[in-house]
Amino acid sequence: MGKMVLQRFCYFASAALALVLFAIAPAIRAGEQTTTFKIPPVKIPVNVKDQQVTLVASALITLKTKAQGMNVLNLQLTGDLSDLQQNMTELLSAALDKDDHCGDRIVIQQATLAPAEPGSLAVVQLHYERWGCAKVFGKQQAKRLVGGNAVMQMTLTPAIGEDGTELRLVPEVGPIQADGSLGELLRSGTVGEMLREKIRDAILSALQKGTDMKATLPPAVQDYAKIKDARFRNGGSGRLLVILDGEIQITNDQIQALAKQVKERVAAQTGK
Repeated sequence: MGKMVLQRFCYFASAALALVLFAIAPAIRAGEQTTTFKIPPVKIPVNVKDQQVTLVASALITLKTKAQGMNVLNLQLTGDLSDLQQNMTELLSAALDKDDHCGDRIVIQQATLAPAEPGSLAVVQLHYERWGCAKVFGKQQAKRLVGGNAVMQMTLTPAIGEDGTELRLVPEVGPIQADGSLGELLRSGTVGEMLREKIRDAILSALQKGTDMKATLPPAVQDYAKIKDARFRNGGSGRLLVILDGEIQITNDQIQALAKQVKERVAAQTGK
């Protein structure tokens, strides 16, 4: 008898719990709908040599906590770098090509940038020559001191500056293939360091423009976003994405302004 009473009690308790969960579920879903903001893609132009590269950035903002009129939201900003990948040779040519009569002569022949999660792999084929000049019988003559072709590899991993707004790239030197004495010059000399710095800086400059929060986020949150983490990701078929994770703290009035601005932006893009 006692066993039967216990079974009935468990049955009714389970049924009551199921009804409570069923009643709460729609409210949870509704809350998610009102506290998640999808920032539609924004096309950001970046000038590369004589042509324009377009980086596409979008964002997802989700309410994390809410207390005493202050809202803490999670931010995930995604930048699509596929157009940059297709124009890597032009990007690095604009930054590194050089023709110094009595110094360095550099020609970027081909450059690629591919996912290597959480970083990316830059492979650069180039021709390098170093020339020296001296006066012979009162006339300046140039002589090639070293030169040849080289292939440089470098892994670039994104990082965030201390202020939470600046994107950086941490380089890791990879294999270097080069003709003759040029290989030693690139591996241990200042020339190799100079080339790596210029490659990193050129890619970083384009990345910073493509992930500019003022270009992507609505005005209501632009000055309040702090980035905590950054990584590269393979978007499929070798397409390189950069993902920035961060946080936003704004008031109730600002979150209402955010909702309005997102709605207006979506309407402007969809024509509705």
